[in-house]
Amino acid sequence: MKKDSFLRNSILLTTSNITTGILGFIFSIYLSNLIGPVGVGLYGLVMPIYNLFICLMTAGIIAAISRTSAVYKAKGEFNNISKTIRSVAGFNVIWAIAIGALVFFLAPYISKYGIHDIRTVNAIRITCPAMVFIALSNILKGYFFGISKIVVPSFIDILEKAMRIITITLLIFAFKSTSITSLVTLAYLSLAIGELQSLILLFLYYKKLSRETPKSFDKPERASQLLFNVLVIALPLCLNGFLGNLFGTASTLLVPRRLIAAGFDATTALGMIGKFTGMALTIVTFPMIVIMSINSLIVPDLSETISRRDYYNASLRIKKVMKIAFLLGLATTVICNLIPDSLGMMLFKRDDLGNYIKIASLSAPILFTANTMFGILNGLNKQGIILRNSLIVSAIEIVCLFIFIGLPGVNIMGYGITLFITSLISLVINLREIQKHIYLNLSKSNIIIFVLLSILIFIVLKVLSRNMLNDVMIIKNLIIIFITFGLFTALSFFGIEEE
Repeated sequence: MKKDSFLRNSILLTTSNITTGILGFIFSIYLSNLIGPVGVGLYGLVMPIYNLFICLMTAGIIAAISRTSAVYKAKGEFNNISKTIRSVAGFNVIWAIAIGALVFFLAPYISKYGIHDIRTVNAIRITCPAMVFIALSNILKGYFFGISKIVVPSFIDILEKAMRIITITLLIFAFKSTSITSLVTLAYLSLAIGELQSLILLFLYYKKLSRETPKSFDKPERASQLLFNVLVIALPLCLNGFLGNLFGTASTLLVPRRLIAAGFDATTALGMIGKFTGMALTIVTFPMIVIMSINSLIVPDLSETISRRDYYNASLRIKKVMKIAFLLGLATTVICNLIPDSLGMMLFKRDDLGNYIKIASLSAPILFTANTMFGILNGLNKQGIILRNSLIVSAIEIVCLFIFIGLPGVNIMGYGITLFITSLISLVINLREIQKHIYLNLSKSNIIIFVLLSILIFIVLKVLSRNMLNDVMIIKNLIIIFITFGLFTALSFFGIEEE
């Protein structure tokens, strides 16, 4: 029953991630059509600030509450679960409001001296209540995961992403906004409204479950002890997430400065950032939804396998996951180099994204494979290694962005070069750590064969697609996408994992 429940919940989480990812992708396309590349650039500059403080408020809470709730549920100590929720919620409300208020009042300084664009002041301030809503929502999500009640929370998450498109449309209509500043602000207001909607629905579901929970008459632990039990788990994860987001924020804010240093004015620089990171990179990384789902499955699977000391099957599982990610990345690279201009037109109605998509896609095989390393290392209980290696890669990323983007002949394409370098370094150093604990014996010949087959598939499809359905771009694109992913899916059944 336990295994069936885990499988059912894993499939549901995977489906939910894919659905919310698709909705998020649709929102990105819709938003880019509303506010243009400059607006997308501004929106993208605020997001790392938002993520940074969200991380400081609530990183690790979902995992900590989930683990604590699961333990108390197994013991039948339901009173400790409810008291833990109340204790952590009380602490988080105070902590989140304090940080939110600080960000609200410092917004002009963050805009002027951090982002270097005063137009983002109101957008930053709008994110402050959203931060508090997310901090409380994450407590409830952790509780639902811990007691294996994820159907309704998954549906609420999907609903929130779907409603965001409707909300921003209504807001723009109501305020009759036309300026970039107001449009970006309203985009973040729609985000805040969506988070409030999720919090209300999650709380109502929590109250319903609370009424159905069996009564426990044992004396609960002290509130301070319950809070400590959660924080001792959450704080290391918070440090990991916060430092990672801090470096990510620094990288994001560095890019426009280096473009200006390369000779571009601020508006052009923002437009280039919006086109590369907000549009081209969004297209290239969309298949990463599959990798995120794999990571959510590999952690408990590896943990269970390693606990049985079944290193052979653990090795096979890791190699299979890496192969799927690598082939998915190769398929993405082939598609993005076959129809780069058409993808830009089909998804963003722009004819100037082709080169950006090509450059960004070259990193896909390495980037996708590197991202599986985090799930694998988590499954091996190597969170300290993840933190150390993430900081190394983040530091290298800042140095590479500083060097490459500042070169006049390279400019924003330096982002693509940096992505390739950091993905490769991340893959190598993380794989080296995994090899210390699990012998993988990766087949270099398989890797070479898959790369050569990818080149062959690219050449054949390039020839076949030259005169195929040129008058119906969308149908042609969809046919190429389905054929390419179909061929690489077939390739995933070949290769010798047992070596």
